[in-house]
Amino acid sequence: MAGFKGKYEHSVDDKGRVSLPSKIRKALNPEANDSFVITRGYENSLVLYPLDAWNVYEEQMKNDLNTHREEDRLFIRTIMMWAHEVSLDRQARIMIPQELMETAGIRNEIVIVGALEKIELWSPEHFRAYNERYADTTYEAVAARVMGGV
Repeated sequence: MAGFKGKYEHSVDDKGRVSLPSKIRKALNPEANDSFVITRGYENSLVLYPLDAWNVYEEQMKNDLNTHREEDRLFIRTIMMWAHEVSLDRQARIMIPQELMETAGIRNEIVIVGALEKIELWSPEHFRAYNERYADTTYEAVAARVMGGV
């Protein structure tokens, strides 16, 4: 499967429904069956995993995390208690649970960012603040650090 990519701005209706861009939908594996798991992300965002990618991630958590360690239990509880399964409706929309919208500060507008195997959902304000926080950091400097000179 090709990773999700791109940045899109969409509106959110009063019921918390948002249309997923066609480029995002085209990148879905048929195994996802138009279903997703949405949960809390980092930096006040939400993450939307296609169901097949979520199953891989969940298996990774089972294998890599040790429930005898307090920090691992905290991570598992946090990500799982916020997790909700959602599906595309006939208009290619998902419904974001109200509690997640409140946590991420999402109201009537949303920024959708493809992030490899998952999709990030941001309030425009939090996305702008996140980008401003790194305004003095160059893309080249970050790439050199995280890619190890590749």
